[in-house]
Amino acid sequence: MRIFVASIATETNTFAALPTGLGAFEAAGIRRGPRHGGAGRNAFLAPLEDRLARLAAAGGHELAVGLMTFAQPLGVTVQAAWEALRDELLEDLRAAMPVHAVILPLHGAMVAERCDDCEGELIEHVRRIVGPQVPIGVELDLHCHVSERMLAQADAIVAYKEYPHTDILERLEELWHLTLATAEGRVRPVTAVADCRMVSFWHTTREPMAGFVRRMKALEREPGVLSVSFGHGFPWGDVADNGAKLWVVTDGDRALAERLATTLRDEIWAMREATHPRPNPIDAVLDRLVALPPAAKPMVIADRADNAGGGAMSDSTFVLRRLVERGIGGVALGAFWDPGAVRCCVDAGTGARFALRVGGKCGPASGDPVDLWVTVRAVVMDHAQQGLGGGRSPCGPSVWVSTDADPAGGPGGGQGGGLDLVLVSERQQVIGTDLFTGLGVDLAARRAIVVKSSQHFHAAFAPLASEVHYADTPGLLRIDMENLPFVKRSADYWPRKADPWNGHAAMQHGV
Repeated sequence: MRIFVASIATETNTFAALPTGLGAFEAAGIRRGPRHGGAGRNAFLAPLEDRLARLAAAGGHELAVGLMTFAQPLGVTVQAAWEALRDELLEDLRAAMPVHAVILPLHGAMVAERCDDCEGELIEHVRRIVGPQVPIGVELDLHCHVSERMLAQADAIVAYKEYPHTDILERLEELWHLTLATAEGRVRPVTAVADCRMVSFWHTTREPMAGFVRRMKALEREPGVLSVSFGHGFPWGDVADNGAKLWVVTDGDRALAERLATTLRDEIWAMREATHPRPNPIDAVLDRLVALPPAAKPMVIADRADNAGGGAMSDSTFVLRRLVERGIGGVALGAFWDPGAVRCCVDAGTGARFALRVGGKCGPASGDPVDLWVTVRAVVMDHAQQGLGGGRSPCGPSVWVSTDADPAGGPGGGQGGGLDLVLVSERQQVIGTDLFTGLGVDLAARRAIVVKSSQHFHAAFAPLASEVHYADTPGLLRIDMENLPFVKRSADYWPRKADPWNGHAAMQHGV
């Protein structure tokens, strides 16, 4: 069989001030289709393409790869950029016809200036080209907005189950086999969706969510069940379809799909208080850090509101400022997106010592800049870290600087010793420990490690940690689900409303 695969993906934070333009996709890498010689690679999508190529070769299938690109999350995508990428992908599909199946690894929360459902629009266009008989399989990030438009045009939608997303390739392989089985007539997928009417944030690394993931996987081994997905939703996307949803794909059995989707939705509802993130002020976390015994392994602190992977600028200074003000040293922090500061350090060179203004460049959610005396410890001009799905996340020219006491008597690194900062030129959330160690920072020797990430750091950093804490700051991704300034998304959701169904019976039958 001939299988077409292509992707346009990003996660849109509609509250972010800066738009996502074509340059954001070009900076991350665009893999062109065969009409353009198949040039380029995208760091995030390359491992997915490689896995599909191996699956195709193993089964004796032909893989036709079209445009594939993923941009670091930011604000609403510029309409001209969306249309240019969309149209190029669709031309690649037309050139590849006839095909027997289509695989689309997308995100599910991409928003353009005049399109709140980019994935739904793309799948709809693909359906018009391939016709009703060619199956379309779609992989989504679990932070997705699942729409009726997507469901109406795709034969099967599979979302990641894990957060952090350690199962991207596993879910892609699941989707591959499901889509090909559909093309071969061995299964007839039907999907039922249950709306949780919740806007929240779920970590699957701890209970009860870890057990819920195990339950979804166990159900997939039951007769007739093809796939089970829980779309957490992306809270900071103001679109009508924002919110958590459960969906179940069965082999021709709609009643079974509806029953399981409703049951699982009710289980998520029942554990809402246990899973909902709670406020955790910076100073409460730092108090705990100070109380740790000196010989303890490092504490890992997530600066979750300044996560570039959710559209934040990754230059906020709230945690840094409190460390300096409280005189707490022995802490490594990163990654600060500050190309100007990086340029100053690169020009000065390793070993240089000078006053440097760090962070606070991009508005109120970034805080104010912090002035520090620093020594440049390392410069790497093409730095990268371990990324999601097995790829590498490019950080561009990057530096490690340590803070010193101000020779004029200012706070500098504080009484507790120096701070170690990683500054990068390409905006990236922290995923791998090599973001620090690749520059020479010895993490085991630090009292604490502050990572600008919401959860994707966990797989790599938790094994190093004595404790993991999620600190709250006034950053763009602050955990305040009750008061998100939605305009397009209905206010009928928990936790804004205690009973968003206005009655228990409606909840039980609201599939």
